[in-house]
Amino acid sequence: MISYPNISPEIVRVGPLAVRWYGIMYLIGFAASYFLVRYQTKKKGLGLGKDFVESLYSYLIIGLLLGARFGYVVFYNLAYYLQHPVEVFAIWHGGMSFHGGLIGSIAAGLLFCRKYDLDFWQMTDIVIVTAPIGLGLGRLGNFINGELYGRVSDVPWAMVFPGGGPFPRHPSQLYEFLLEGVALFTLLWILKDRGFRSGVLSALFLILYGLFRFSVEFFREPDAQLGYLFRVVTMGQILSAFMIIIGAVILYARKKA
Repeated sequence: MISYPNISPEIVRVGPLAVRWYGIMYLIGFAASYFLVRYQTKKKGLGLGKDFVESLYSYLIIGLLLGARFGYVVFYNLAYYLQHPVEVFAIWHGGMSFHGGLIGSIAAGLLFCRKYDLDFWQMTDIVIVTAPIGLGLGRLGNFINGELYGRVSDVPWAMVFPGGGPFPRHPSQLYEFLLEGVALFTLLWILKDRGFRSGVLSALFLILYGLFRFSVEFFREPDAQLGYLFRVVTMGQILSAFMIIIGAVILYARKKA
């Protein structure tokens, strides 16, 4: 067993205001994605200036935040929020969904591309290869917060998390950091200049993320309010399975286009 490092989630606090590692991780992820997208648009000679990319990210960030929150409400705790509708807006109480955030980002990207008459698939491919940076850093934030920990385990690297009871557990946040963050970014960044038809990279992201997330869910503690669905799978696995299927359909369609 390895001792949990027990890093304070707060970097600094001034009165009621606190700067937290989780928030900083996402800011770094957004910033890295923004600069890498600008780099790619210049390299591809698309002629999209700084103001244009900033406008794109304003759409994506709003779509991501709204989608992540409402995705959590619908996918993970709908019964509770139907009884307490005001709590839907209490984001400081926690509760964000990656799959919901993805849906929100896609919707925002569609609106943006339609407004500026852009090739949706080309823009999606440029942005999506940078998404794993924020995903990976977000998982590090989850680890520092001691949340979304894994199932009870006796593997040598298991840890006792402050909110996870007395038993050692899989550090599943670190598994996700390595797979959904490091591995996925590395693969997509290597493949981005291989001359694929537009949309293929986006499809590969859906398939690979879905596979990685589906696998890690075997080691991650299910959400307490849901547990196992059909006594077998988690909500994360169901949503990831849909991602894999949709990604495969897009991959087939774009190769045939």
